[in-house]
Amino acid sequence: MSQDADDLFARPSPAIRLTDRQRVDWLRLARSENVGPRTFRDLLNLYGGAAAALDALPELSRRGGLRTIRIASREDAEREIAQGARMGVRFVALGEPDYPDRLRRIAAVPPIIAIAGQSGALLRPMVGIVGSRNASIAGLKMATLIARGLGEAGFVTVSGLARGIDAAAHDASLATGTIAVLAGGADRIYPPDNAPLLARILDSGAAITEMPMGHEPRARDFPRRNRLIAGLSLGVVVIEAADRSGSLITARMALEENREVFAVPGSPLDPRAAGTNRLLKQGAVLVTEPADIIEVLRPVMARDPGPVEAGETDVPMEPVEPGDDTRSRIHSLLGPVPVTIDDIVRASEAPVAAVRVVLLELELAGRLHREPGGRVSLV
Repeated sequence: MSQDADDLFARPSPAIRLTDRQRVDWLRLARSENVGPRTFRDLLNLYGGAAAALDALPELSRRGGLRTIRIASREDAEREIAQGARMGVRFVALGEPDYPDRLRRIAAVPPIIAIAGQSGALLRPMVGIVGSRNASIAGLKMATLIARGLGEAGFVTVSGLARGIDAAAHDASLATGTIAVLAGGADRIYPPDNAPLLARILDSGAAITEMPMGHEPRARDFPRRNRLIAGLSLGVVVIEAADRSGSLITARMALEENREVFAVPGSPLDPRAAGTNRLLKQGAVLVTEPADIIEVLRPVMARDPGPVEAGETDVPMEPVEPGDDTRSRIHSLLGPVPVTIDDIVRASEAPVAAVRVVLLELELAGRLHREPGGRVSLV
């Protein structure tokens, strides 16, 4: 097994290709119970590879308080890969050539994604376009105008395949390339009536998802999808978003990842424009035509983003075995109020490596919640 392929989180590395066995192991680990993107990263940093991490899951989760953890079987992972292949879906791991560069720079980077269509579209500069499902005629016209103009300028559009603004943006950029980010599995299109649109998208663009084949999208899956829209994009354009809109979640996630946020103004009398108008008050770039977006993004594209910088969870973890006293002390310091890992280290007087291992145990047991800004709390 190539160490380079399994050590991507621990240090920057050139593009690699997983072996078939590694791909199965990565998919198994990603599909196992309580293993999210950050947990996946910590496990690889601790054990150096997906296969070793899989072997360690039962003991880690037991120490965290979960008697039995569900680990995805090799048969299930191989079956999912084979099912995807029959549909033209490829499973691409972080660090492989087809993995989008900007996506690999987000905080909760998905370790493996399913891609259908033309993966080359994912390597071009992308702009997210999101907005109301219940869009007005004016909103739909603006989505069409902006998507078409961005496509003519060489950008690929990214959206969530929803009704309304999403569908209009996809449709207007079919000829120039558009990316549909799915909330469910690659074989579970939502809404179902946009399946014909997706088929046209795949001719010149692509669809991606981090969810398993067969997964029906639920309400909590859409913010996860929105994080991918923001992560893929140089910037996100919001057209008609109500005050409590999912599009505003996408805009917030874009800001957290240092992406540009653009908003199309709307009538103060239209509740569909309340969210976009608020974004403008908060400093979003006002957009009335595609040139407004292109003018801001051209300098961004000219800057070399450089290598992916290692964050706290990208540092290889020491193979420590926290003692019962240390584990108990760390547990007692946690509660429903989010705290930083630095706070836990200072209060527990335990080594950083021991704290990270104990938090990993709790997370695998389903007892730890990761908050924005690197904070943690007990579930």
